[in-house]
Amino acid sequence: MTTKTIASSDTQQAVRKTRRKFKPYLPILVMMLPGMIYLLINNYLPMFGLVIAFKDIDYSGGIWGILGSDWNGLTNFKFLFQTTDAYIITRNTLLYNGTFIVLGLILSVGVAILLNEVKNRFFSRAYQTVILLPFLISMVIVSYLVFGFLGSEQGYLNNTILPMLGLEPISWYMESKYWPYILTIVSLWKSVGFNCIVYLAAIIGIDQEYYEAATLDGASKWQQFRTVTIPLIAPTIITLTLLAIGRIFYSDFGLFYQVPMNSGMIYDTTNVIDTYVFRGLLVNNDIGMSAAAGFYQSIVGFILVILSNYAVRKFSKDNALF
Repeated sequence: MTTKTIASSDTQQAVRKTRRKFKPYLPILVMMLPGMIYLLINNYLPMFGLVIAFKDIDYSGGIWGILGSDWNGLTNFKFLFQTTDAYIITRNTLLYNGTFIVLGLILSVGVAILLNEVKNRFFSRAYQTVILLPFLISMVIVSYLVFGFLGSEQGYLNNTILPMLGLEPISWYMESKYWPYILTIVSLWKSVGFNCIVYLAAIIGIDQEYYEAATLDGASKWQQFRTVTIPLIAPTIITLTLLAIGRIFYSDFGLFYQVPMNSGMIYDTTNVIDTYVFRGLLVNNDIGMSAAAGFYQSIVGFILVILSNYAVRKFSKDNALF
C-alpha cells in the first residue's frame, strides 16, 4: 500500500470520526438555525446602516455608490447635542430605566419568594398565571386600559375615585408631573411577572438541605432569605441586572409612546431616545439625526455593559458575564 493511499485512508477515517461526533448535535444545530438567521437579519445586517449617521442623506442618490449621499462627518451629532432634546431624552431614558431596574428587581425577587412559600400546587399555578398575564398583554391594549382609568371625560378616576375623595377631575394627559409615577406603575405591573417567574425558577432549584440546616440552627425566615436565598440566586440576579443595564438606553417604545397617547403636552417627561428617533424619522423626516441618536444610544449602552461587567468581576469573578 502506497503512502498516498494510507494518507487518503486516514483522511477518510478522520472525516467519518468527525461526522460521528457531529451527528448527535445535528438536531440542536437545526433548532438553532431559525434563531441564528433571525439574529443575523434583525441584529447584524442593520449595523451597516450606522453609516447614515455620518451622511447628509439624499434620497435620489441613495446611501452608497458614486451618486450616493455626501459624507457630513459629525454634523448630525453636533446638531443633536446642540439642542435641549439630547439632555431631555438622555435624562428621561436613564432615570426611567434605572428606576425600572431597581424597583423591578426588588419586587420580582420579593414576589418570587412569596410564591415559593405557597405550597398548594393549584394556588401556586394560579398566582403565577395571574402575575404573568400582564406581560402577555399587548402594549396597545395596555394603553387603552390606562386611558380607561385616566380619560378626562369617561375615565374611572375622574368619574368615580376623585369625586369620592372630594377632589376635582384632573387632565391626566396634559399634566407632566403625574407621568413619571404613571409610567413606573404601568411598567412594573407589566414586567414584574416575567422576571418573577425567572427568579422563582432559580429559588426552586435551591437544595432544600440548606434551608433545613438553617432551620436547625434557629434561623428565622428573614435570616434564611438573607443568608441562603439571596446568595444562591445572586448569579441570576447579576446576570439579569447586567442585561438590563446593557439596555438601559433602550426604552419600551409602546410604554412611552402609546400609553401617553403621544400627547405633546407631556413630552418633557415621556420623550425618550426611542420615541425621539421615531418622531425624528417619521414626523420630521430627519433620518440622519435619527441615526445619530440611535448610534449614540448603542455606544453608550455598550460602554455601560463593559463598565458594569468590570465592576462585577472586581467583586465576584464567577458571576461576571465575560
